[in-house]
Formats: sequence, structure tokens, C-alpha cells
Amino acid sequence: MQWFENEDYWQSFYPSMFSERRFQSAPEEVDRLLALSGVSQGAVLDLCCGPARHALLLAQKGFQVTGVDRSPFLLNKARERAAGVGIELVQSDVRNFLRPGAFDLALSLFTSFGYFETREEDLELLRTIHKNLKPGGVLVIDVMGRECVAAMPCRAQWEESADGEIFVQYAEILPGWTRVRTHWLLARGDHARQFAFELNLYSGQELKLALEIAGFTDVKTFGSLAGTPYDQTATRLVARAVAG
Repeated sequence: MQWFENEDYWQSFYPSMFSERRFQSAPEEVDRLLALSGVSQGAVLDLCCGPARHALLLAQKGFQVTGVDRSPFLLNKARERAAGVGIELVQSDVRNFLRPGAFDLALSLFTSFGYFETREEDLELLRTIHKNLKPGGVLVIDVMGRECVAAMPCRAQWEESADGEIFVQYAEILPGWTRVRTHWLLARGDHARQFAFELNLYSGQELKLALEIAGFTDVKTFGSLAGTPYDQTATRLVARAVAG
């Protein structure tokens, strides 16, 4: 079983991953990603949609939204939040979801790309996304880029919730700087849970090249969803690519 197939992980860390603060930031993120994409209407594919943090807002703006996630727990959270709103929610591994030429916009946000053990698997996912887009459709990817990790003054972060729960995360760069192992620790009183998982780590140039190999054109990289430059000030690696 790969780490993202572990439902206990999503259930244990859900309150920390999807805090109220993250939900409150979603409207601004949606406005920014729409401005960046240039897509103002049509069908949206939200890959690894989680609890519909972005999908719900996109549907409320009039988009026809399909959210795909393999976690039953996260999809149940999405259904609760999206009750009464017309969102299609599909339980599937994103590698297996194929609806050729159906979407105007595809989204892979919140570092939901790079989960797999090899870059070849990542590339196959990009090819599948390309097939799902209409000609001229747009993909927006938001991940933690290699340059962003390298620029971190400290790779350990922690935050405490209002009820006293402490969440600690640490990014361990593996040899060769091609993968990162993320360690998460959740502590409450005398009890603690920990979890570690690995992701493929891309530089801006590597992600651009992978998108071009997958068939995308007009690939541009940015340092945030606001469209800031991907330079020493970048906080994220965001790519916008067009299905050729």
C-alpha cells in the first residue's frame, strides 16, 4: 500500500491539513487561479480534490465541476460541504480517471502532484490530464518547488491549535535532491502520532519540461497563484500549461 492509500493518515491529519484558516484562504486562491488560467467558464477537473475546498467555490461561480479523489473519507467531507451544490464527486485514482476532451480547466493544487514512486508515473499522469482537456484547455499545477525548499531558512514548522494540539512538520531532502521525505507529528497531551511520506521534488525547469513532454504548450512557471515571478522570492512552484 502506498502512503496516500492509507485512510488512517487522512483521518488523523485532516484537522491540521484542512484547518479553518485554509478554508478561509480558498476564495482568494480561487480568484487568483482563475485569473492566472484565463478560464472564465466551462468544465473544471479538480484532481485530488480533498474536501472540495476549491471545487465548491468554483461550482458557486457557475463552473461545471468534477472532483476526483481516491480517499472515501475526504470525499465524504466534500459531500458534506457541497450539499445542495451541483458538484460531481468521483472516487478514483487520478491516474485512472479518463474522460477525453471533457474539460476546459484542470487543477492540481496544494502539492497533490509528485505522489508516485517514479517520475515516469508522474509523466503518465500529466499525459492523462492532457487527454482529459479540450484543445486549448488549461492546466494549473501548484506544488512546493525544489528552489522553494532550498530557500527555506528552516525546514521544520509547527503550529498549535486553539485546543492545544500541536502539529509539527519537517522536510527531509533525500540524496540527489529529487525527492523529499516529509515527517509529520501530531501531539496532544501525552499522546502523539507520526507519519512520514515521500514526494518527487521538481525544479521549475524540470516541471516545465515534463509538461512539454506530456504534450502541453505555452508552459509558464510562477512563484505563487498570484502570478509572481518564480525567482528567489517564490513561495510555491505554480505552472500554467495549455493542452496542444
